[in-house]
Amino acid sequence: MGNVTGTVAAKFAFFPPEPPTYDVFREGDGRVVLSGVTADKNVDVHILDTKGGNKIVATFWKHPFARFTFLYSHGNAADLGQMHDLFIELRAHLRVNIMSYDYSGYGASTGKPSEFNTYYDIEAVYHCLKREYGIKQEELILYGQSVGSGPTLHLASKLQKLRGVVLHSAILSGIRVLYPVKMTFWFDIFKNIDKIRHVNCPVFVIHGTNDDIVDWSHGKRLWELSKEKYDPLWVKGGGHCNLETFPEYIKYLRKFINAMEKLALTKQSSKQLSQNPSITESRHNKCLRFV
Repeated sequence: MGNVTGTVAAKFAFFPPEPPTYDVFREGDGRVVLSGVTADKNVDVHILDTKGGNKIVATFWKHPFARFTFLYSHGNAADLGQMHDLFIELRAHLRVNIMSYDYSGYGASTGKPSEFNTYYDIEAVYHCLKREYGIKQEELILYGQSVGSGPTLHLASKLQKLRGVVLHSAILSGIRVLYPVKMTFWFDIFKNIDKIRHVNCPVFVIHGTNDDIVDWSHGKRLWELSKEKYDPLWVKGGGHCNLETFPEYIKYLRKFINAMEKLALTKQSSKQLSQNPSITESRHNKCLRFV
């Protein structure tokens, strides 16, 4: 079983940049620093232990007035050293914190990449967000790009109070990227087609209509299977690795964040009213006095 699964993973999933595009080192005060990122960028760097026995690198890009926090799982041929500019843009335009990480075997993270290691990796990052920054599920949006949709939906299927999920050029499963099969095989990896059904928050799907690596049909089917559908973005002419260059990408992401903010305020107001029935009663009486 392991050999077959490993073969599928080798053919599809993992292509870490060689050599890694960055280094990590410790300053004299003990702080962990990422090469190429200056102190004024307002970034925390963490080395996290995972259940798989690996040490992975994670970066927390802070916004002083963040509305939400993104937990960003990147694509299969990138590492954190290549993501700086995108994270700076997303942080500024969306007014969010961004926590991202390198999978085991990527960048300066130890170990070997595998499906289950990515699950252990994202779990370690989520626990760091809770422990170090006090981030609650309601303040968290999981963002998965390409193979990153695997760990994203793994975690999203386990957390019941997430604010939202973004699926960017996402896959239905590993086998389905290679072959248009109609059923899920036991040796398949990243079975997102099954996990999406257990996600209980709004799901925003972004996919290019000209994606020649992960066909557009993957995004459409994931959107169809979502319990809480948010209007998808089908980027006309978009490929697999260039959606960020289209103006509608940031425009529609901003709309999604605004919608999630309104949803959060609505739920907060409803909760306050349910916890304080006297408020409702008082408003009702006030209305009666003016009739």
